[in-house]
Amino acid sequence: MGVSENTKGLILAMASSAFIGASFILKKKGLKRAGAAGTRAGVGGYTYLLEPLWWAGMITMIGGEVANFVAYVYAPAVLVTPLGALSIIVSAVLAHFLLKERIQKMGIVGCVTCIVGSVVIVIHAPQEHTLNSVQEIWVLATQPAFLVYVAATLSLVLTLVLHFETHYGQTNILVYLGICSLMGSLTVVSIKAIGIAMKLTLEGVSQIAYPQTWFFLTVAVICVVTQLNYLNKALDTFNAAIVAPVYYVMFTTLTIIASVIMFKDWSGQDVSSIASEICGFITVLSGTIILHATKNEESSTQAGTVTWYIRDSMKGSEDERLLTLHNSDYPEP
Repeated sequence: MGVSENTKGLILAMASSAFIGASFILKKKGLKRAGAAGTRAGVGGYTYLLEPLWWAGMITMIGGEVANFVAYVYAPAVLVTPLGALSIIVSAVLAHFLLKERIQKMGIVGCVTCIVGSVVIVIHAPQEHTLNSVQEIWVLATQPAFLVYVAATLSLVLTLVLHFETHYGQTNILVYLGICSLMGSLTVVSIKAIGIAMKLTLEGVSQIAYPQTWFFLTVAVICVVTQLNYLNKALDTFNAAIVAPVYYVMFTTLTIIASVIMFKDWSGQDVSSIASEICGFITVLSGTIILHATKNEESSTQAGTVTWYIRDSMKGSEDERLLTLHNSDYPEP
């Protein structure tokens, strides 16, 4: 008995999360070693390029992204995309043992929540629909419902770029991440189309001659470049501890919506299965937010604080005010 398409996609998605999660730790250890031997990357140094551990992390990350790309060929985005949260768990666990970055109790709750949500999604995930040519994918991409989604997405992106970016880009995180997530949803469906075309070509049914294949490739390149550009702007402007969970929630939600509309992932499923998938997805999102909130809280604690209680004698009352000074409040010696 052969392995089902969904099982292949599941294995690849989990392998991708493991590789990507491990890559963060390898790169961080490489950066620490490089910083100890020369100029840190945070202040403009490039000695990490000579560090084997950093390159091991880069190779591991590339392997994870390739596995994620192939996973979309075998399984629906409803299954693959939410499992990306498992990379955060892998990263947190490895950091606990290898970097001595202790996992807080709420961090453990976040990990367990992500795992529970992932299991629910896997159990109720729909089966991947078999597509035999890129022309069939083109038919799905040009159906009225998906064209409406594309039109709405591009309209929102243009509005955000031409109006909101100028006025609110530096103050509202949803502007940059909205552009990233909207374009990211189109990236995923385009990459899935390219992956299916490559799979069929390798099986002997060449899809290279079809103009639709090159159209999907062009769309994917444009969307990826735009997505990375605005993600870099978001990371440069806002705290990474806020960017990561907000981006994950928005990107995953919009990707699932786009995939459900274009590839009809929920077609043939009953209401209970769809409801279970949605609940599992919300559970994974909750776990992801808890994990990132824990990381943010831990980094704030590590920064160090000094606290005093000050009695307000001017009002003749027993009211007390809390005064907290962070390390950054002290002048440099």
